[in-house]
Amino acid sequence: MIIGVPKEIKNREFRVSLTPSGVAELVSRKHQVLVQKDAGLGSGFSNEQYTHAGATVFEHAADVYAKADLIIKVKEPLASEYALIKEGQIVFTYFHFASSEELTHAMIERKAICIAYETIQKADQSLPILTPMSEVAGRMSIQIAAHYLEKGNGGSGKLMGGVPGVKPARVLILGGGVVGTQAAKMAAGLGAEVILMDINLTRLRYLTDVLPANVTCLYPTKTLIEEYLPHTDVLVGAVLIPGGKAPVLASREMVETMPGGSVVIDVAVDQGGCIETCKPTSHEHPIFLVNDIIHYCVPNIPGAVPVTSTNALTNASLPYLLQLADKGWKDACRQSAEIEKGLSIAAGKVTDAMLAKTFQLSLHNIKDLLN
Repeated sequence: MIIGVPKEIKNREFRVSLTPSGVAELVSRKHQVLVQKDAGLGSGFSNEQYTHAGATVFEHAADVYAKADLIIKVKEPLASEYALIKEGQIVFTYFHFASSEELTHAMIERKAICIAYETIQKADQSLPILTPMSEVAGRMSIQIAAHYLEKGNGGSGKLMGGVPGVKPARVLILGGGVVGTQAAKMAAGLGAEVILMDINLTRLRYLTDVLPANVTCLYPTKTLIEEYLPHTDVLVGAVLIPGGKAPVLASREMVETMPGGSVVIDVAVDQGGCIETCKPTSHEHPIFLVNDIIHYCVPNIPGAVPVTSTNALTNASLPYLLQLADKGWKDACRQSAEIEKGLSIAAGKVTDAMLAKTFQLSLHNIKDLLN
């Protein structure tokens, strides 16, 4: 199979979908890999490293798309890329379809085979390709919050961990999954007072056992969130519904009770966001203010640390990419329930139930498409 690696064009997205070592694995199995020129520079990989691994480097993205059977990306195709995608071409990336009806309809019209990293799911319901990026985003959310709390950056002037005799900042995290857990670890490590909320009591019991003593795990209710927000310095949204739009847990009225100079970071913004005041921003223009409350809502947070993120992404995605390349998408789906769960759109038909529900589209049985 011919695998294409185009350069990412989303604002300040420095990751690349495949490392040279990943290329070497594919080439060793007799696959052909096409890499767009400079695709890996932002992650520290030169064109020469890719050619040494066995890839062919092309100047333009159009040439990569035209020749490849399978396109592997980091982020969803942007509008300028839609026309490059061929009918029947496999596109393997983070799609986050639920946040964009335009993208959904574009991929239906292109009749591409869309396999989403974020909905590939193991039997234990873990999300193996989403997890490493969630780990990065969760940890970075606190690093970013600490930066924007500084007075010179528009914040309230509080040190995340305080000092002896002075109270630390309070961090409220909505969601106890991978993002929320990593955010809690980082915030707790800095010495903040951390409140972590999740609706899964079993998860709360586990987190209470494993997280430090300065993390309090609570079951969220509207009343409880309203009670905490006026005294919260950092609010982190970390709610995920695989394949679906995140529910709004903090309304505009609730957020506006937070102190001036506090920071809101919605890591779930790429799935619609769980905080009503949030809207997607970019690494170039990452923040906006609502009632003097700083909002940081970059959908591709891990793109800011591409060396770490790219290596982690290839580690997670390569086993599935090899199956797709070796077997083709139909046999890969037949033989792997995990990959089957990642199939969102195929040949113009929606196969993901949450996506169909989000935009009220017809749902098609995957089994019918695999015959």
